[in-house]
Amino acid sequence: MQQAQAKAVAKRGHGAPRLLEPNRRQIQLRASDLESLLAPDHRARLVWGYVERQDLSSLFDAVKARGSNAGRAAIDPRILFALWLYATLEGVGSGREVARLSREHDAYRWICGGVSVNYHALNDFRSANEALMDDLLTDNVAALAAVGAIRLERVAQDGMRVRADAGAASFRRQTGLQQHLREAGELVRSLKEQAQSDPGQAKRRERAAQLRAAEEREQRIARALEQLPEVAAAKKRQGGKEEDARASTTDPDARVMKMADGGFRPAVNVQLATTCDEQVIVGMDVVKAGSDMAQLAAMVEQVEQRLGQAPAQWLVDGGFPAHEQIDGVASKTTVYAPVPEPRAQKDEYGQPVQQDKHAPKPGDSPAVAEWRRRMASQEAAGIYKQRAATAECVNAQARNRGLLRMPVRGLAKIRSVVGLFVLAHNLLRTAVLAPQLIGWGTNPSAAGARAA
Repeated sequence: MQQAQAKAVAKRGHGAPRLLEPNRRQIQLRASDLESLLAPDHRARLVWGYVERQDLSSLFDAVKARGSNAGRAAIDPRILFALWLYATLEGVGSGREVARLSREHDAYRWICGGVSVNYHALNDFRSANEALMDDLLTDNVAALAAVGAIRLERVAQDGMRVRADAGAASFRRQTGLQQHLREAGELVRSLKEQAQSDPGQAKRRERAAQLRAAEEREQRIARALEQLPEVAAAKKRQGGKEEDARASTTDPDARVMKMADGGFRPAVNVQLATTCDEQVIVGMDVVKAGSDMAQLAAMVEQVEQRLGQAPAQWLVDGGFPAHEQIDGVASKTTVYAPVPEPRAQKDEYGQPVQQDKHAPKPGDSPAVAEWRRRMASQEAAGIYKQRAATAECVNAQARNRGLLRMPVRGLAKIRSVVGLFVLAHNLLRTAVLAPQLIGWGTNPSAAGARAA
């Protein structure tokens, strides 16, 4: 550097160049507030505007620190909820990462408002609020329907396999599970005996943690054994052997499913129902079945309970239309689903017989026969095109936001996590369709531009 400056001086003959060099050791005092860190249309403000308008009374009722009672003040549940909603929109799925960002990133710091948040509190909130997420989804879609922002004219449903937090090696047959259960029980008894024989303070916390982990493992193995009959029944329906049924000792609710890439891995089946015109999610569930065949009627009933009526038209792919499912919803909605190709048949001369898959078959119920005839029309083909544009788009957005592998175990906790993704998606749609519901201006197009 000095040689370069000397050459520059010799070349120009006007002295050394004047440069503004960095000084990273200087101490500065800056007068600023958190409110000035974010622009008026920042997405974090959108999230907070939504959160503060929600009924979170169940969370406030659970706070034990009240009045002059002893105990540390609890973190405002609105902060935890807003942090996770904003993190979900930004594609952040780690509690430790959110805790770090709450100290270093302006948007997260603004949401916290000076309150210190740790990853334990964040992870506990995300996994323990299945009922709350379900209630908030009902409130959200009901509010949108009340102001005319969504119409239940046409809904598309699809299933998405999401990798479970369990390894393939964790699956065991009945004999293996019984052996692991005995070993886990012996370990729990051994740890309890050690704690009683040496109750010293030095290792009390360490042994308590070991005992807690051993008891949790014992409970998971016991749950896996309870799941085996259900797994065996499903395997029998698929033509397999019941004795080959296996359950995971890590997450008993996980099932080996065929993924989008053709491989088989432990996963759960996330079911989403979305309005075609507005792309608002109106139904959500997480099931253990790898097939979508039995999920149609249950989702129609769920949406009907949320909004008081079923959609006029229901769009699903070829994995859904079991005949009993179509019969079950025939009085509530009109199903649009592709008719499968019939099995090949040959005549007496061995030549293939031409078959019309849309023609009613003997034994078809009136609802199934009508479905076959309906799907033969050009109008039905045009309507069905909206399924992929709706359902696959919502699935892709969820994956882009990080719904690739579940960070928790157990259906209840998984539903709580999926609920966050659903609410985050609907929040952005609300900002476009009915921004007044979250105090986000009065111009839907401008609000949509700010939320994008």
